[in-house]
Amino acid sequence: MNNVTLIEHTPNPEQTVALAARLCYSPSSINDLRSKLEASDIEAFLDKIMSLGHHSVLEHASFTFGIEGISRVTTHQLVRHRIASFSQQSQRYVSHKEDFTSIMPDTIAQNPDAREIFAFMSETVHKAYTQLIAIGIPAEDARYILPNATETKIIMTMNARELLHFFSLRCCQRAQWEIRQMSIEMLRLVKVLAPAIFREAGPGCVGGSCPEGRFCCGQTAEVREFYKNLE
Repeated sequence: MNNVTLIEHTPNPEQTVALAARLCYSPSSINDLRSKLEASDIEAFLDKIMSLGHHSVLEHASFTFGIEGISRVTTHQLVRHRIASFSQQSQRYVSHKEDFTSIMPDTIAQNPDAREIFAFMSETVHKAYTQLIAIGIPAEDARYILPNATETKIIMTMNARELLHFFSLRCCQRAQWEIRQMSIEMLRLVKVLAPAIFREAGPGCVGGSCPEGRFCCGQTAEVREFYKNLE
């Protein structure tokens, strides 16, 4: 299971977004708007602007996650989300000579024959890697034999608008299992800080019809219930 932590975030993210939205429709100064903005008004105002599709103001709130215990299969998918910042543990400067960890999918772990094959290949690759290092091959070149299953760590920053888009894709039942698990944990964390912004966050079917068409998982009701009660 991957380990996701929220390292940093915009202080008072919903207040910041609401202030930015108010500014768009008011002749008042920023200080005046800030002093008049009451906590009781923020939730209702955010609901209104989001229902109107005024999502650009969500970009003023950002969230930084520390993610460990994931494979490079997942980080290869993750970096496709271009409106984000990433810093990943380098296989060029961090050697796996002493610590080589692989992420094993449940489908393999639950099958004795498959688990044996996976363990054999992981051990074989690790041995080959350490032998290459021992004969003087630089880590940046020895890493070429490392598999996608290699465990890695990454720090990622996204704004709220991009997070909503990210969740709509990666929380879907049809998303690859590892990035889906990670996305759900990310959503749990941000919902605590910004419940109004992320109230209907999740796969596309949470707030509307399933966008997958004929590829729909057929579990729309269950999925909606899950994300409605996600804490």
